[in-house]
Amino acid sequence: MHPEGGISASIYANRLRAEGMGSKEQAVLFLNQDYEALKQECVESGCLFEDPSFPAQPPSLGFKELAPYSSKTRDVEWMRPTEITDDPQFILGGATRTDICQGALGDCWLLAAIASLTLNERLLHRVVPHGQSFLDDYAGIFHFQFWQFGEWVDVVIDDRLPVKDGELMFVHSAEGNEFWSALLEKAYAKLNGSYEALSGGSTTEGFEDFTGGVSEMYELRKAPRDLYRIIGKALERGSLLGCSIDITSAFDMEAVTFKKLVKGHAYSVTGLKQVYFRGNMERLIRVRNPWGQVEWTGAWIPTSSWMSFNEFLRQFSRLEICNLTPDVLSEDGLSHWNTIKFHGTWRRGSTAGGCRNHPSTFWINPQYKITLLEEDDDPEDDEVACSFLVALMQKDRRRHRRHGQDMHTIGFAIYEVKYRGCQNVHLKKEFFLTHSSCARSETFINLREVSTRLRLPPGEYLIVPSTFEPSKEADFVLRVFTEKQSETEDIKVNKEASSLTEDLKPPCTTLSCLVAFQDMEISIHELRTILNRVVARHKDLKTDGFSMESCRTMVNLMDKDGSARLGLVEFQILWNKIRKWLVVFRQFDLDKSGAMSSYEMRLAVEAAGFKLNNRLNQILVARYAENEIIDFDNFICCLVKLEAMFRSFQQLDKEGTGVAEMNITEVSFVSKVNK
Repeated sequence: MHPEGGISASIYANRLRAEGMGSKEQAVLFLNQDYEALKQECVESGCLFEDPSFPAQPPSLGFKELAPYSSKTRDVEWMRPTEITDDPQFILGGATRTDICQGALGDCWLLAAIASLTLNERLLHRVVPHGQSFLDDYAGIFHFQFWQFGEWVDVVIDDRLPVKDGELMFVHSAEGNEFWSALLEKAYAKLNGSYEALSGGSTTEGFEDFTGGVSEMYELRKAPRDLYRIIGKALERGSLLGCSIDITSAFDMEAVTFKKLVKGHAYSVTGLKQVYFRGNMERLIRVRNPWGQVEWTGAWIPTSSWMSFNEFLRQFSRLEICNLTPDVLSEDGLSHWNTIKFHGTWRRGSTAGGCRNHPSTFWINPQYKITLLEEDDDPEDDEVACSFLVALMQKDRRRHRRHGQDMHTIGFAIYEVKYRGCQNVHLKKEFFLTHSSCARSETFINLREVSTRLRLPPGEYLIVPSTFEPSKEADFVLRVFTEKQSETEDIKVNKEASSLTEDLKPPCTTLSCLVAFQDMEISIHELRTILNRVVARHKDLKTDGFSMESCRTMVNLMDKDGSARLGLVEFQILWNKIRKWLVVFRQFDLDKSGAMSSYEMRLAVEAAGFKLNNRLNQILVARYAENEIIDFDNFICCLVKLEAMFRSFQQLDKEGTGVAEMNITEVSFVSKVNK
């Protein structure tokens, strides 16, 4: 059972990942549905499975063109394969490219990726698990596995498929009684929220979700000089490679060039070869048409799928490479990338700083350090450099289409840094104002993933992923792939609080005059009166006054004897803290507005002695900011709360190890103190 709440859920998820959950051996159960358990229940009950989480109802089709009651969804029926044909087959005679025919949905990008899967049986059955059929223990339930943002996910579906006018609406097989591709598409639609969510995309998106690999794209008009070497290394690693010819209009779709190449379709690249011909070394590339209808007739050899590499560069527009990760590769002899992965978030006011065009907030974005240790051992290249690939992917954006949202515009910048032995340093605004990036993503673009292949000298570098505009919220996964060994680090600010000096001087005369009480102690109500009267004199501060709750927190922090009241000494200590925090507040109220923005607050909290990681900063903004603005009383309340929390922790960390052990009573006490 997943705990409620963003931070707790994130900690829980990280713990599961550490235990292997999400690996290819232990896929995450999507929506907590266990295929084996559900199937067994259906077999024992004699009932066919009906999926309550993706029901055979109009909303599962879509939300706009395929919305309920639209013309395209009128008269749609949901039918099981056993109702469509007398002899349904899951896979008939092996999975082939003719098993994938497009229906009334613009997901040809997905079909091209599925077709490429049929070229590699091992990869296919990673997505389409063995042992599924309409024969043995058929219960109307199937499952498929996809890679999603760093994890493998097992998706369960029932086999009710949308049918209109007696035909399957979407993907179907040329063989009328074969259903693996239609069921695969349904599982992918469920994963993304609806069938319509799959409309429009890149083949590389499908490549990645079927393999867990990372894609890169090359415009062949601007091909790098070492593209032949890049392709060769990709083939050595077992990567999936696709190429295509751009279409310039709807009339171009499926148009055939004079050399019999089909525009708008994806081809597979399956090999490289160098041969001597008439005394010269000729470079060849093998290209396969997964659609199988029209074959290449140009140079090199008309009767084979080999063609001249130079001709390849002239004829095709784009090359896409899906580099497979080590957990996917298993064959001996295949080299592979070293892979490191980070899960992060952009949150308004705390970690969503926008790109470098916004210098005041760029620094608050998450930061990740990478240390490149070994240069490439390429004998053809004299340059001392390390090859690596950075891929930034935003999560779950297709699911938001139903609510009118789509992909953010994302990218990243890389800076050379010299930590000189210091770890966990989150660089501030001044660094980025005085240092230029040494590399960056080729562009900021509204794709699910932005990836760039780079070469830099050995050294320490900082990767800063961001959205183009500030305050755009999303979750993301950042992956770094290196040819040689490297080290990476998620830059977090240490969870330590410097001790604040406690001035024990007697209260000043002015304050003494304000304290009108006979028992020489200040109650919560009296503290509120004092603070609000003093703060009201500072016209430059925006505040709606201290609440009883915030004053109760202050008393709890300073109350030594448990009387729920403050003596004069306790009050003086508290007042000195507030006076010091007022100086910090004014220092970081950069525009002198009398309040702070959320990123100014982050600087101020650190200057006050509280060093927090990104997640804790997110919590503070969510709790104490109103429309991303923090007034003075909320700022003070925040620091009081932090002081109480750190003090509780330090009291429990008796050995000073940075780890506190608590029994049930202590946990309850700390919870009450920090509530």
